[in-house]
Amino acid sequence: MKESEKEFARMVREQKTTIYTVCYMFSKDNDEVNDLFQEILVNLWKGFDSFQGRSDIRTWVYRVALNTCITIDRKQKRRREKEARVKMDINLYEDNDADTRQVKKLYERINRLGVFDRAIVLLWLEGLPYDEIGQIVGISSKNVSVKLVRIREELKNMNN
Repeated sequence: MKESEKEFARMVREQKTTIYTVCYMFSKDNDEVNDLFQEILVNLWKGFDSFQGRSDIRTWVYRVALNTCITIDRKQKRRREKEARVKMDINLYEDNDADTRQVKKLYERINRLGVFDRAIVLLWLEGLPYDEIGQIVGISSKNVSVKLVRIREELKNMNN
């Protein structure tokens, strides 16, 4: 195995959770998540030799993963719109207590956001600082702050 392949395998092991986190933001179906994961690995491999270390490896992985999922999501969205509008069913838990219903409602609303806003919320929920979120999605940290305020308002104002 070449040295670059060993480095890539190590990076994937270290960043596996990050990649799956992004995949699960775009799909709850295990087969789809695995397909997204594979697509992200392909894109990471294609760009691995050109990664220059100007940012943290995790930031780069997030950016590649998000861009991959956004591209695939757009293609699927176009296809679904042609076929028919299908509402996403999110079953986070089997139980139906008040907290579970509230979490489920929040995730249903998050999934109704645009892809870019959904990505920002995902990264914020992951606890990333605004400057790192900005690096990943390509906007300033101040713009991240403004977007999050607007997204929160949009989520509050959504009807069930």
